[in-house]
Amino acid sequence: MFKGILNKFKESAISVAPVAIIVFILALTPITDFSATEIITFAICAVFMIVGITLFNMGADMAMTPMGEQIGSGLTKSRKISLLTGIAFIMGILITIAEPDLSVLANQVSAIINETVLIVLVGLSVGLFLLIAVIKVVFKKDLANMLFFSYLLTFALAAILIERGKGDMLALAFDSGGVTTGPITVPFIMALGVGIATIIGGKHANENSFGLIALCSVGPMIAVMFLSLGSNGTLTYVLPDYSLNLANIGHVLLKTFLDVLKALGLIVVFFFILQYTVLKLPKTKLTQIGVGIGFTFVGLIIFLMAVEIGFMPIGFKLGQELAKLDSYIIVISGFVLGAVVVLAEPAVHILNKQVEGITEGTVTRKQMLIALSAGVGISIGLSMIRIIFNFSILYYLVPGYIISLVLSFFIPKIYTAIAFDSGGVASGPLTSSFILPLAIGVCSTLEGEQSVLSLGFGIVAMVAMAPLITIQILGFRAIAARTIRAKLTMKRILEADDEQIIDFI
Repeated sequence: MFKGILNKFKESAISVAPVAIIVFILALTPITDFSATEIITFAICAVFMIVGITLFNMGADMAMTPMGEQIGSGLTKSRKISLLTGIAFIMGILITIAEPDLSVLANQVSAIINETVLIVLVGLSVGLFLLIAVIKVVFKKDLANMLFFSYLLTFALAAILIERGKGDMLALAFDSGGVTTGPITVPFIMALGVGIATIIGGKHANENSFGLIALCSVGPMIAVMFLSLGSNGTLTYVLPDYSLNLANIGHVLLKTFLDVLKALGLIVVFFFILQYTVLKLPKTKLTQIGVGIGFTFVGLIIFLMAVEIGFMPIGFKLGQELAKLDSYIIVISGFVLGAVVVLAEPAVHILNKQVEGITEGTVTRKQMLIALSAGVGISIGLSMIRIIFNFSILYYLVPGYIISLVLSFFIPKIYTAIAFDSGGVASGPLTSSFILPLAIGVCSTLEGEQSVLSLGFGIVAMVAMAPLITIQILGFRAIAARTIRAKLTMKRILEADDEQIIDFI
């Protein structure tokens, strides 16, 4: 186990280091005006974040992934579809409530939507769409068609919101879809899909195991749009307190501890109910899962503490400082930060590992990471352009999703499933806790506090959309290269002289 923890620590350090190094370099330049207290606090929080991600990743491998696989395979073996879908619905709600990046987003918009209301509503929507996703796997339905109709409904609701003068909520609605698929949700949902697809089998088992995250990302968008349609009056956004307040550490620690305990506790209780009624796992497996839950619990507390105390305040202030510079510097800074931030997302490494295994090396971890990094960097650069020139996020999302959905009809289905899953995974806790405050800092300085809801938010949605295009282009490239090689091979065979052909008869 010690060797495993050491390897996870190295991975986490490599992930967080680029973001920390960029902040430290900027702190040494006239661009920023960080105090010594802020830099020291950020440095300590960066170390704690590495430790938190390390423990969480250990916990995901030992608990969340096995729990998902065991629930998926165990319930599928029972051949009771109603039981499988019912459990999927409940687990979808519980894991979403436990998702840290949803809590981070909810905290930043608590002035306009009650935190509990938003979290429960999003949880219900994820539960419903996870139920639909499980039905998709069981009955082997086409993911591209389901995504097409889901996004058609999403953009129809967006049009209605604009018509009723509530377009300011669109960015938040799209962001809510990105933050729901993070470090707790991703390993569990992906493992659930693998568990179900493995038992069902068939020649498209690998393809069917993906796509659950993609569908679960759509539900919150639709749910928040319906909530916006039902709201009355004018929404007034108020900036949360992003100041560095070290005197409040005790309160933050207690709140974080209770939130994580409540969220993970619901999952654990429900899992053990399943264990004694349906699953009947051996004690050795239960012991492993129990230890993994302990790692997850401690890792999440440390991670969220580092986020709230160090990363959110520094991200917000960095955004304010960048907003005072030339526009092209803001855009370039957004691209660079986006390209390296995705490396620190815990769920990205889980997805890359599973993708390499499922595709048998056709899509490697390195290829996935490069594609995700480039896509996220571009998306944040484009988001900075949107803030500077003040236009709707739909000018990006509508053509972006049209391109993504059109590509899905021209490449193998497994690439589409991987791409849409990657969209949900790339927009993890560091995006909502560092990049979103950065964008809010830029927006509040350039456009004023009243514009943050429509312009500052939406950056998570952009991060979630970018991999849909980049990963599918990666798949298209792989298929095109394979086709060209096959044609060249056939051409050489046809042009070969008879004497060059070896007769084995």
